This record gives sequence, structure tokens and C-alpha cells, in this order.
Amino acid sequence: MSRIGNKVIQVPAGVTVTVSPENYAVVKGPKGQLEFQFNQSLGIEIDGSEIKVTRPNEEMFTKKIHGTTRALLANMVNGVSTGFKKQLEIRGVGYRANLQGNVVNLSMGYSHPVELEIPAGVTVTIPKNTDIIIEGADKQVVGEFAAKIRSVRKPEPYLGKGIRYVDEYVPRKAGKTAK
Repeated sequence: MSRIGNKVIQVPAGVTVTVSPENYAVVKGPKGQLEFQFNQSLGIEIDGSEIKVTRPNEEMFTKKIHGTTRALLANMVNGVSTGFKKQLEIRGVGYRANLQGNVVNLSMGYSHPVELEIPAGVTVTIPKNTDIIIEGADKQVVGEFAAKIRSVRKPEPYLGKGIRYVDEYVPRKAGKTAK
């Protein structure tokens, strides 16, 4: 029995959820609108301000997607109401980021600046040239873009230079010792 799948999703005020008979869900809220096509074998029931995901049988595949469907739907409701946020920090001498229109420019010690285009539905703010804040309604797009920025220069274990999440721990290694 899926413990996650059986949890009820509370819909906050200002958020509307509509689900078609084919399980095509549209969630609208103050932060935007998200749409997703869920598996049609599951049942998605809306009762006032509560959403419940049910499964028709106890087959292995149905059990697997039960909790996943509920988690995705809860993330959609949370995203359009409060949104998701990832914070990155840049460490290293001469490493910096700046914002030019819809492009994030990263100077990371390469012979050229790295330019990354911001995807739709995501806002990027750079309060200092070593801090990057990524916000949006879609958890997957926000996390994917944060991982793409981090992959430009991952933090290395000897000096800790690179791009890391704010709460990320980078294990440090000792360098070579002289004889």
C-alpha cells in the first residue's frame, strides 16, 4: 500500500484544479498555470479543496505510479501557489555571473564566457555576482536549470572552487604533502 499515494492533497485558496476524464490536469494559481497528462488507469477525485488519487487494482505497475502521480500533482499545486526556489553560490577567484536580458553569462575561468538561456516560466535573479537565485512554478524546470548551471563548473574537492547549491556540502581532500 502506497503511503504517499493515499495522502490527500490540500488545495489552497486561489488555486483551481481541473481534471478531464482522460486525467489531463490543469492547475492555475497566482504563480502561473501547469498542465500534465497523468496515466488514465488511476482515478483523480476532486472534493472541494481536497484531491485524492486512487488506484483501481493491486498490480505492480499501478502501485508504482500511484505515489508518483500524487507527488507530481502535489508539486503542481504547490508550484502555482508558492513556487519553487533554488539558490546557487559561486566560489573561486574571478568566477562570476551576470544577467543580460534572457541569458545568464558565467565567467568560470574558461577561455570564453558560458551563456545559458533562461527557460520559459523561470526567473533568475543575481543579487551579487557570486549568488544566483532561480525561481519558478514548475519544480522540474527549476531543478533542471539549476543543475545545468552547476554543471558548468562543479565544485572540486581540493580548494572547493566552482558552483554549488547554498546548502551543499563539498567534502574536501588534503593536497599532496612534501617529503
